Amino acid sequence: MDETYIKVSGQWKYLYRAVDRDGDTVDFLLTAKRDLAAARRFLERAINLHDVPEKITIDKSGVNTAAIESVKADACVDILMRQNKYLNNIVAQDHRAIKRITRPMLGFKSFRSARIIIAAIETMHMIRKGQMDCPAGSPASAANQFYSLAA
Repeated sequence: MDETYIKVSGQWKYLYRAVDRDGDTVDFLLTAKRDLAAARRFLERAINLHDVPEKITIDKSGVNTAAIESVKADACVDILMRQNKYLNNIVAQDHRAIKRITRPMLGFKSFRSARIIIAAIETMHMIRKGQMDCPAGSPASAANQFYSLAA
């Protein structure tokens, strides 16, 4: 679990992302603030979409630490939290795909458009990584998978 910065309307906004040990995207969330409420909202959403993880690796962010401790206390679950900026390399490297596409855009005009475009970029990135299930189990190209989402 990690966050990165995206420029929206001339201000920095925060893109929270979670990646599993295989490099597959678990979840992402664009927020206006980097605080306990945003980190907790992201973590709860990721847990609701998937199961409770055994361990979470984060950098030295105090906000993420507080969010994990808060979720652990409220849900009475045991999640091992590892804080090491070098163990968090998988998700930090995965940010590059998003940054590579958004950097030439020079930021977004509105928060709404940023949220929509980042969701599309993340979806395409997940298709490229082979995370999306093909209809009827047959292998399909990335373009065909994208077109099936649009239809």
